[in-house]
Amino acid sequence: MQISKSNIDFLKQLSKNNNRDWFQANKATAYQSALDNTIAFADCLLSEMKKHDNIETVSGKKSLYRIYKDIRFSKDKTPYKTHWGGYFKRATNHLRGGYYFHIQPGNCFVGGGFWNPNPEDLKRIRIELAADGSELRKIIGSKNFIDTFGQLDGNQVKTAPKGFSKEHENIDLLRYKQFLVSKKFTEKEMLAKDFYKEANKVFENMRPFFDYMSEVLTTDENGESLYAQ
Repeated sequence: MQISKSNIDFLKQLSKNNNRDWFQANKATAYQSALDNTIAFADCLLSEMKKHDNIETVSGKKSLYRIYKDIRFSKDKTPYKTHWGGYFKRATNHLRGGYYFHIQPGNCFVGGGFWNPNPEDLKRIRIELAADGSELRKIIGSKNFIDTFGQLDGNQVKTAPKGFSKEHENIDLLRYKQFLVSKKFTEKEMLAKDFYKEANKVFENMRPFFDYMSEVLTTDENGESLYAQ
């Protein structure tokens, strides 16, 4: 199942007419058709993903974020998102990280990682990196990682996190507050028949990164499991 041109056309029109009157007039037609197309795409993507990972998200429909925006605390009062976003959660406490796809004219990407790690997880990651950053460096320095993602992304502290020296040999890794990876696609690539397979390949290429982070986040500083076997 491919992303349809009419789906992208709907998003472009919504961007130009981001108001309730236009949306209501097109809700039963253009919106519903675009939604159904995105769900079908997400279902195909999920089917591919299940071949190489254990995914908790039960369906493509369940992966999708609502198109309605929460504008209560936003300066931008336009009521609708002008993109489709979907998130797939890995199953069980032992498999950490999540997969995300973003469908938007001029800004299509596939990615994942750790968007907002809780304080305990972030501390555990930093303790591990302070002790030994070589394994993560090997992963993000591999040809496969660089060819797919370029580099590790995410917000960082400006100097050093509390409790760590700014002179630490792994300070470049310790500064991260988020640990994210992504790959951009052109609109032509996004509309291709096998785009869901290409997106799945990107997700597959995250696995060394996810496996490392899962190992860190499911063990204590001595390498003992935090969960009963």
